[in-house]
Amino acid sequence: MTLNASLKFAKSLIFPKSEKKSSARKSLFGALVCIGISIVPLVCVIAITDGMINGMTERLIGLSTSHLQAYIASSAPLVHNGDAFLTFAEEVESIQGVKAAYPEIRITGLAAGKNIRSGAEIRAVQNDIFQKNESFNKLFNVIEGSIDGFLAGTKDKKRPAVIGQKLAETLEIHPGDNFKIITTRNIGGRISPKLTTFTVSAIISSGYQELDALWVFIPLQAAYDSLALANASYTMMIESYDAFSPKLVGLQKEVKSCFGRFANIYRWDQLHASEFENFSSTRVMLVFIMTLIVLVASINISSAIVMLVMERRKEIAILKSIGATPSGITLSFLLAGLSCGIGGVILGLPVGLLCAVNSNQIVSMLEKAVNFIVLLYNSAKGIPASQVSAVHLMDPAYYLSEIPVSIPFYQLLFIIAGTLILSLLVSVIPAIKAGREKPLDILRKL
Repeated sequence: MTLNASLKFAKSLIFPKSEKKSSARKSLFGALVCIGISIVPLVCVIAITDGMINGMTERLIGLSTSHLQAYIASSAPLVHNGDAFLTFAEEVESIQGVKAAYPEIRITGLAAGKNIRSGAEIRAVQNDIFQKNESFNKLFNVIEGSIDGFLAGTKDKKRPAVIGQKLAETLEIHPGDNFKIITTRNIGGRISPKLTTFTVSAIISSGYQELDALWVFIPLQAAYDSLALANASYTMMIESYDAFSPKLVGLQKEVKSCFGRFANIYRWDQLHASEFENFSSTRVMLVFIMTLIVLVASINISSAIVMLVMERRKEIAILKSIGATPSGITLSFLLAGLSCGIGGVILGLPVGLLCAVNSNQIVSMLEKAVNFIVLLYNSAKGIPASQVSAVHLMDPAYYLSEIPVSIPFYQLLFIIAGTLILSLLVSVIPAIKAGREKPLDILRKL
């Protein structure tokens, strides 16, 4: 039996000229649809999780620690005043491979609005960091106000502050409002609070609330002049030209030698090891579950091929009686199973990509629908709409406020290849049985 004959027989199995109401053909089409449907969530999960992880990683590196972070001893002469700190940052920038260095003081304290207090992470930074630092400029969105007041620093005798959106909502403050930062100091062996008033210049958000929910940015000099620094951490964010370069380890050693015994230097992957392990394990689990769905859908092909063999036993017997080989018959049924997998990929892949690209709009529509149902339900119970909390399908406290989508080309190729291989594998056993059918036994029973 020639390859051309096997192809023609496979075509007749999928597109018969008669027997349009064939149950096996319907099962084969149903298996195709099932594979297509199962591919849709797999493509969405891969595209969305990759985008989410890349977005979170970009923010963790760019806004929190940079590529390298130095933790400097408070006794070091280079942090005794703002000018010395800034001068040393310029020395660090002269190291080959260092793109920029940003001195910073971090203090855990309290932020107090008119009626509410909240814990806060105070970050004292350079006045121009929101313009100078590419990540700050790109990833922070100004929700209210303007950072121009922060750029002026303390020149106009005001103490400007840029505050995270979540903290601003908690304290119920807006640009132009005053709020207090409370830090602690040791006076005569007794812990005493120190209150410092700041004015909100702008309210910002990185889109990743878990990261910036408690951030308050103030000018570096304002921290030296106005805050109690007994419990402060002196750090420096050091930016290289490539956060993922293998040369980062060598750069880490060079920066360490520049600081000497006064600082410990850590790479971003050391500081965020637990977060990235959590991201990776979550992604692997989701992809594994979606892959199992595709596997289960592929098994339907095996059932459809078994039904197809039972329906076409007469044709198999006739073909074998005129010289068709077992391998040729087997190949025809394998091609039928493979065609089913190809059809599922053609159906599922574009739909999956379409859903992934429009995931933000889909989530928004679903949220509106859910909130509308919740509103109707509470209205029926007599609860006013003002007392009903909005439902968020993607809670901004744990996810990015906007889903970034990354289309992983090579992983899509892997999905296509894996689906086709699965389609072939599940077709092997019924296809071999079809090739081993004995024509005389079949014809006797007709």
